Amino acid sequence: MSARSKARKRALDVLYESEVRGLPVGGTLADRVADNDPPVNEFTVALVEGVAEHIAAIDDLLSTHSVGWTLDRMPAVDRNVLRIGVYELLFDEQVPDVVAVSEAVALARDLSTDESPAFVNGLLARLLQLKPTLGV
Repeated sequence: MSARSKARKRALDVLYESEVRGLPVGGTLADRVADNDPPVNEFTVALVEGVAEHIAAIDDLLSTHSVGWTLDRMPAVDRNVLRIGVYELLFDEQVPDVVAVSEAVALARDLSTDESPAFVNGLLARLLQLKPTLGV
């Protein structure tokens, strides 16, 4: 697993932990950085802070384009994988689109339900298709 893939997994851990503990998006990041066990690299911090900064737009896009699924109905892992994927796809110009989708699908495949990779892939592919018209 590449260093960036590990950083994405760590960002997912932070986002998931924050949600489970009822904290704001990324609310446990400072604790994880301070603990430094395992170390939190700069890419993880950038992902978590990026998702937190754009959470309203990200969740709005997910709600609007996830046919038949509300955010609350999605498994928490899928919801946070999608948040990272949407952030990378739409707000991080340094990550190629195909990498953002591929990495999100890999996280879903490794950490969620059997149906999750197809769901994540389909929703991110739809947003990638709409990217030129989204105005973000």
